[in-house]
Amino acid sequence: MSFLFPSKSTMVTADSALPGRADYPFEIPADHAVLGTPLRSLAVEPWPDGISLLYLGMGCFWGAEEIYWRLPGVYTTAVGYQGGYTSHPTYEEVCSGKTGHTEAVLVAYREAEISTYDVLRHFWENHDPTQGYRQGNDQGTQYRSTAYWTDDSQRDLIERTAAAYASVIAQRGYDAITTQVAPAAEWPFYFAEGYHQQYLYKVPNGYRCHANTGLALPAL
Repeated sequence: MSFLFPSKSTMVTADSALPGRADYPFEIPADHAVLGTPLRSLAVEPWPDGISLLYLGMGCFWGAEEIYWRLPGVYTTAVGYQGGYTSHPTYEEVCSGKTGHTEAVLVAYREAEISTYDVLRHFWENHDPTQGYRQGNDQGTQYRSTAYWTDDSQRDLIERTAAAYASVIAQRGYDAITTQVAPAAEWPFYFAEGYHQQYLYKVPNGYRCHANTGLALPAL
């Protein structure tokens, strides 16, 4: 989506970021357009029992979300902004490079039906985690690779799969992995505008841009 806005390749500081606001300046859709599961209520209410959450940034969030809503065992997905300093940002603000957010996908899944390893396998294999503030043709801090965990077992698995994947791709000449790994509690997820949610379901021929290494994550 970088063709809409100029590239921003320098990370903003907390002191220089846009101030944000106390609540969303737009309406969040009530339900997931594909899966029929709730969206709006999940911004303020507890998640159902048995649901695990991971937040993943892997470039343009339109195509990233589509990857995950198609997987059996995924309860719901949403696109949003994460890893920045501006509260409840808009898309235009994120694209300005002045909020610090990356485009992220919320992945809510049932571990009894899909393992965290498989969620992460699709993450590593469907983008290039070595590109820094870029993903394919999209350039800027909003396209950086991120993995925000919600429990210690996820953190351990992210770190182990990252190490395993780094070894594989290094043998093919790739640079070091630049993925930011951090607890989701430190970086709130803010839902994106309604027209971004399940965008490629609404616009099947819409923009998809995902670089990838073409290499598989080894089994652990």
